[in-house]
Amino acid sequence: MPAKTSKKKNGTLYYGTGRRKEAIARVRLAPGKGAFVVNGKDALAYFGRQQLVDTALAPFKVTDTQKQYDVIVTCTGGGISGQAGAVRLGISRALLDAGDYRHDLKHAGFLTRDARAVERKKYGLKKARKRPQFSKR
Repeated sequence: MPAKTSKKKNGTLYYGTGRRKEAIARVRLAPGKGAFVVNGKDALAYFGRQQLVDTALAPFKVTDTQKQYDVIVTCTGGGISGQAGAVRLGISRALLDAGDYRHDLKHAGFLTRDARAVERKKYGLKKARKRPQFSKR
């Protein structure tokens, strides 16, 4: 299913939704100078680590489109690492509509949702796999 596109006075908006673990990111791309805003804050101020910002912006490096789009993101759920991964998927999906970047994004593995999630706790165990200490006597 292609990403949603809408027209505005000053250009086109491209939409993409990304999910990872419990995090959901709704991404809007607009032609611009490279501003990156997450939940109303600057990306570095929101994520707190440059590594997470770089993870989220990786699709732009792969497609060589840095500083061409302004990114506006709304994130909910999960932690900051999961949200950064969700933003990366959302940006990748929005870039599919913005141009012919499918091959580059697919080759980098950015169009695949990371299906890993936390394993549930089982009864009789302390955590998902940790067992109570065994005592022979």
